[in-house]
Amino acid sequence: MKTVILAEKPSQARSYVEAFKNGTKKQGYYAVSDPVLPNSTVVTYGFGHLVELATPDKYNPEYKKWTLSNLPIFPDNYKFIVPNDKKAQFKVVKDLLKEADEIIVATDSDREGENIAWSIMNQANINLKRKTIKRLWINSLEKEAILNGFKNLKDGWQFYDRFKEAQTRQISDWLVGMNASPLYTLLLNKAGIQGVYSIGRVQTPTLYMVYQRDRTIKNFKPEPYFELNAEILAHDQKFVAKLDPYQRFKDEKGLITFMEAKNVQKGQQDGLIKDVQKQAKKSASPRLFSLSSLQSTINKKFHASANQTLQAVQSLYEAKLLTYPRTDSNYITEEEFNYLLPNLNQYLNLVSKEVSLNQTEPNKRYVNGKKVQEHHAIIMTKTVPTKEQLEQLPKLQQQIYNIVLRTTLAMFADPYEYEETTIITQIGDADFKATGKVPTKQGWKALFQDKAEKSSQDEDNQTLPEVNRGEAVQANLVTPQKETTPPKPFTEGTLITAMKTAGKTLDDEEAQSILKDVEGIGTEATRANVLETLKKRNYLTTTKNQLHVTPQGITLCKAVELEPLLTSPEMTAQWEKALKQISTKQWTQEKFLVNIKKFVQKLIDEVPEQFNSSESLKTQVTSQREAEAKAKEKAELGSCPSCKKGMIVDKGKFYGCTNYKSEKCSFTLPKKWASKTLGKTAIKALITKGKTNSLKGFKKKNGDTFEAKLKLENNKLSFDFS
Repeated sequence: MKTVILAEKPSQARSYVEAFKNGTKKQGYYAVSDPVLPNSTVVTYGFGHLVELATPDKYNPEYKKWTLSNLPIFPDNYKFIVPNDKKAQFKVVKDLLKEADEIIVATDSDREGENIAWSIMNQANINLKRKTIKRLWINSLEKEAILNGFKNLKDGWQFYDRFKEAQTRQISDWLVGMNASPLYTLLLNKAGIQGVYSIGRVQTPTLYMVYQRDRTIKNFKPEPYFELNAEILAHDQKFVAKLDPYQRFKDEKGLITFMEAKNVQKGQQDGLIKDVQKQAKKSASPRLFSLSSLQSTINKKFHASANQTLQAVQSLYEAKLLTYPRTDSNYITEEEFNYLLPNLNQYLNLVSKEVSLNQTEPNKRYVNGKKVQEHHAIIMTKTVPTKEQLEQLPKLQQQIYNIVLRTTLAMFADPYEYEETTIITQIGDADFKATGKVPTKQGWKALFQDKAEKSSQDEDNQTLPEVNRGEAVQANLVTPQKETTPPKPFTEGTLITAMKTAGKTLDDEEAQSILKDVEGIGTEATRANVLETLKKRNYLTTTKNQLHVTPQGITLCKAVELEPLLTSPEMTAQWEKALKQISTKQWTQEKFLVNIKKFVQKLIDEVPEQFNSSESLKTQVTSQREAEAKAKEKAELGSCPSCKKGMIVDKGKFYGCTNYKSEKCSFTLPKKWASKTLGKTAIKALITKGKTNSLKGFKKKNGDTFEAKLKLENNKLSFDFS
């Protein structure tokens, strides 16, 4: 019997081979043997997606040119192709699959992994009903986990509907992108805006969330208000108390009216301790990490992008140090809890903290197998690195491992305990409340002490004096004037959270506790890529870890906001929910795609008229056209000395002619010459006068510097020492 193990990529295949007793590298695959494997077993691999959806021109050459008359594009049957640079490896895989009696799907254990494997098997055009299909389902690339997985293979057909879900997501995104992108691009081009505008089922509502936040901040008008606070002196110690129940006053007149009614006035007066309450409280450690909560935390602490975090945690997974990264769960099962338990001291040695890990019984806040549907939370594997090995890792990987390590260990530590004191002081007929916390047992917080935020002595975390009910105190009433503040701009971390919660505003702890209760937009595996796509297409920009929409992005948002279904996170979340139901046979691919086609047809029917009637969009188009004209004028350094028609502009790594495509003009000038960077002033002089002034900073091969002019003759650059 011939068995083929199909891995997702070469590095994954190598991890499997390293776990087996014997492995011999061949061209595009490995011959392997091990007691857990059948005789005559090979491991082969893709390069991620070996198979992808064909572009519209593969259905009809007329589709190569975008025209409104060609829309909608609704193929009867969807074509899949193998890209040219992957054909050689696909042939290797295809030939092996044809010869196989048994196929073990060993791609990543998620929906996209199923899509990659089944797409390859379908494209290989083999009769899968005549093959035995098995599935490797693991959470770690450690040797023990791999061997155990091969001992306990699952029925591969059990996961076929997960493939149908992922394929439906792929096709629906194709339908929206291949129809809506030409539609909006052509209409914007007609209005005078150049460039290609990309529309996506997930990326567009994500972009619109940032646009709305930016607009809210821009249009925010601060409103002044007054507070009434008391500075209370007791036993030579001052503390601050706020009006209880707390309220704000829109103007000074309302404040004065309230103060008169309560028999108080600004400044010094007598007060009375009305009540003192002391309560012992406990705080549980943070929840374990899903991918999105880890991305959010790492972005907040270290300003790494969602994609950088995903790549780093993927590397830690492939290094066998962390478990599978693309998980939406914050829980582990008892199986993981039981392997962590005997390794606690080894893990703790990496933290260099004296922390008691006394919680050796599973706590349902963290350990709940019913909450783990596909993959458990991101935790350490059984492989415990040395401190030296950790120090060899890239800095971001060190930071991620460190925070996952501490968060996981915190589950075993005692709760953080503190005494909360509340003092109610009566002044006149008004009450003022002050709250203070005094730690009594650090518990799990000791794990984070060297990373902890500085303790602040503000109104919510102040040390309060010992006072007794009925005690007289001195109070100073103050009425600070403040202003309301706008919401904060999105960061990648907070946007990932907003995507997961379909735009609902939740704090980190709430967001981490949400699993299947709130359907978000995108998936754990795709959200980082969506943000990268928006940045690469110049719709989003990052400044000091804050995300903002670019002028190009604003134009796109102004265009799509006329069609609410394109911008609604809630609607996209409903689509995601329906997609998930395909894998549980509550929905079908056909039914979902019918709805997507109706949506696309609605866009094609309605959007052109929306463009004509929207004054807001027309204003934005005019604004962008003016901005583009100014930018173009600024970017153009002068006429091309070669073709005389184009303009010389900055091409990134060199200066070149704008007529490169239309006139095939290949004139260029370098950005560096003899180790000296050539600025725009020098380039302007060359193309307008043919010569620069004398320039310093050129270098000879031996490192000596010299001064010279540059000249341009017959479109060739050279030194002029005259």
